[in-house]
Amino acid sequence: MIKSLMKKIIPVRYWEDPKSYYHLYLKSHAGVYYSQEGEDILLRRIFGDQTTGFYVDVGAHHPKRFSNTFYFYDRGWQGINIDPLPGSMKVFQKFRPRDTNLEIAISEKEQNLSYYMFNEPALNGFSKSISEGRQNEQYHIERTITIPAFPLSKVLDSHLPSGQKINFLSVDVEGLDLTVLASNDWTKYRPKVVLAEVLDSSLDKLENEPVYNYMATKGYNLFAKLVHTCIFMIEE
Repeated sequence: MIKSLMKKIIPVRYWEDPKSYYHLYLKSHAGVYYSQEGEDILLRRIFGDQTTGFYVDVGAHHPKRFSNTFYFYDRGWQGINIDPLPGSMKVFQKFRPRDTNLEIAISEKEQNLSYYMFNEPALNGFSKSISEGRQNEQYHIERTITIPAFPLSKVLDSHLPSGQKINFLSVDVEGLDLTVLASNDWTKYRPKVVLAEVLDSSLDKLENEPVYNYMATKGYNLFAKLVHTCIFMIEE
């Protein structure tokens, strides 16, 4: 059954010559995405071969690993990367020197937040309940520190170049995405595309999801849903 399905998907010339298929198709497409769930592949469907643009990445984590923005940086884009992990921006400055790299947190108001740090930095976050629930034999909280936080609107006021439009905003802050989104000034800053993490929500439950409903109130429609990421596009 699988064999017959593959024959329907793969062109005959490649099925008869597997090495040709590997070298001309698979190998040529290998390594073209960096996102954890392939978000950058979907973004390419939206922005095509555009070689200039601007992104804002909240919860940037790493300049390449699990990055929703590195593919675009590599093509000539630039933007603002934000992550609270102490020391994280040193590697961003090395590999993403065109970007503005900020080692801060985002919140609904200026305040200090508790930051839960795991032995796997990709799991770091500000939610006590989510962080404690993620601990198991493999992953655990190593320490908790205090991080300064600012509203996204204030950060963009200070660091977005004058007159610069935002092509897409990527938010991945382990359960506090709604807080980040709510801290933006949607009248002033309206990215064409917004990516936000929606944990534990299947498609049939999205209408009860706070992030989904919040984005609808701001004039954004759901463009695509991955395992944990929702991609919203502004209503034209």
